[in-house]
Amino acid sequence: MMSDNKRTVVCGANAYEQKYYFNKDFDKIPPSLKEELRIICVLFTQDAGGIFTIAFDEDGELVMETQADEYDITYDEITAGMLIAEIRRNRAELFESLSLFYKLVVCQRDDKQ
Repeated sequence: MMSDNKRTVVCGANAYEQKYYFNKDFDKIPPSLKEELRIICVLFTQDAGGIFTIAFDEDGELVMETQADEYDITYDEITAGMLIAEIRRNRAELFESLSLFYKLVVCQRDDKQ
């Protein structure tokens, strides 16, 4: 599982490398949800730039994070914040389903290991 000590990354996109990442621990979610997540991540980085990730924190809460290289003058922090708020509003049902999957499947499997 891709995680650091505090969070588990579900997916992310990187505008600098033009790459998308999807954590294989979430492979069992329906393909349509995977595609929605890919679209969200890629469009975010096209609009705001930088690096965008969707993850779960240590408390199991879904978080969306964005960051940029220090010298990236094209990254727009205000646009990034507004996009995250819009994504949260428009995709609330998707994120509820993803959170339920995380708690019922991923966390349960990790507890057994």
